[in-house]
Amino acid sequence: MTDEVTYDTAAEVDVIKGKPSALADTGGAVDGLGCHSGSEMEKAARAAGQSDILDQYAADYPQGPHDKPQSMCPAFGSLRVGLRMKRVATVLSGSACCVYGLTFVSHFYGARRSVGYVPFNSESLVTGKLFEDIRDAVHELADPDRFDAVVVTNLCVPTASGVPLRLLPDEINGVRIVGIDVPGFGIPTHAEAKDVLAGAMLKYARDEVKAGPVAAPEGGKSDRPTVSLLGEMFPADPMMIGAMLAPLGLAAGPVVPCREWRELYAALDCGAVAAIHPFYTAAIREFEAAGRPIVGSAPVGHDGTADWLKNIGDAFGCSADQIAAAQNAFLPAIKGALAATPVKGTITLSGYEGSELLVARLLIESGADVPYVGTACPKTPWSQADADWLRAKGVTVKFRASLEEDCAAMEGINPDLAIGTTPVVQKAKELGIPALYFTNLISARPLMGPAGAGSLAEVANAAIANKDRMDHMKAFFEGVGKGDTAGIWEGAPNVREDFRALNLKKLEKKARAAKAQEMI
Repeated sequence: MTDEVTYDTAAEVDVIKGKPSALADTGGAVDGLGCHSGSEMEKAARAAGQSDILDQYAADYPQGPHDKPQSMCPAFGSLRVGLRMKRVATVLSGSACCVYGLTFVSHFYGARRSVGYVPFNSESLVTGKLFEDIRDAVHELADPDRFDAVVVTNLCVPTASGVPLRLLPDEINGVRIVGIDVPGFGIPTHAEAKDVLAGAMLKYARDEVKAGPVAAPEGGKSDRPTVSLLGEMFPADPMMIGAMLAPLGLAAGPVVPCREWRELYAALDCGAVAAIHPFYTAAIREFEAAGRPIVGSAPVGHDGTADWLKNIGDAFGCSADQIAAAQNAFLPAIKGALAATPVKGTITLSGYEGSELLVARLLIESGADVPYVGTACPKTPWSQADADWLRAKGVTVKFRASLEEDCAAMEGINPDLAIGTTPVVQKAKELGIPALYFTNLISARPLMGPAGAGSLAEVANAAIANKDRMDHMKAFFEGVGKGDTAGIWEGAPNVREDFRALNLKKLEKKARAAKAQEMI
């Protein structure tokens, strides 16, 4: 029998030695657990030497009322960022079911390239063979004629087991190697996972810039000072922002997350960063380390555009006349577009993309009554201005909102339109409330400047006008079985309330035992 191969203190983890561990209650191994195992996976990860990573994630992405994601697997966010970049290969290390789901949803959303996968079993996981397999896969992929970088992502199980991606070489044959951990028990939303990879790439690129000259982007370098734009947005928005910056003598820089590696250098070579999506904490840390000021909010609606242009102008030391010229060039058009396309009705709004507060501002300036806005993303200094503006309008703003809170607000307010995530939309339609899915129907529209001012009216008003249709559908299906009576029955279902009461007592006993264990 050969000696166990060890790489670092992960070898001291009890589960590897075969002794009782943090995962003793789950059978003594992390394989089979996932992001919804919550604290058990985190305990295993800390025991495996991953405390530094988890502590950083806890600081960057503070959790809300839940210790597990309520959106899709967070790793989808970082996976999507990598798959959108030219000449970047993506490799996942995780349970096969997780990799299958992530690969499926990435191609559902339009990815046109393969996703690499390094499989494992319990033996390769605990002996270190998985790390060797990852290293071999990276060496095989590192072809400078095909790739600028290879991104390797640990999912829940390899992170909890301490698979040390930090020991991979920084580069192989001139191809950059970027290893990240994106566990569901450490990253609350897939939106924030985008920041994990964006921040890691910016850090790598910043180190390259400090080491010497780097390549210019394909489009060349701007002859004007640039504003880097932080956060994924509708493709027309960066062009609209560029037009609004022109009177200030400025240009729109790259959008982070970037589409090619060389754009990272151009993004760092900016005069200021516009945190359009304010939750990119790791990326902002890299920009601040490079000495770049951060400007929050966005040029959305009349008030948002006026304030944003002033703040950008101040960041670049523009004169009051320049700022006024930029405002006068666009504010009348925005006000006209808002007046020409009013939105009438009460709307509740929630989502996990990070642009929820911006959309709410635009809806309110369009004439809508928006009493509640919930975002799954956390509160940051760069969302403060938007939150203050909304609260001044009487809006309840909930950061790190849970699904339960979003549904409760929608049910309590009974709006003319509910904009939210899939389960919120489903609940609204069950109640006969018109609803729109935020990600596919709202995020897929321009929001900035004059182009964004009237973009939401058509879809919102059309949905509100469907109220009679929703009432008709609700009346038509009223009484159709759900819960115990769902499906097709020849007779009444045999409901055993005694069994339910017994099971409820078991669940309550288990909950009390878990709470008592936490207090020890």
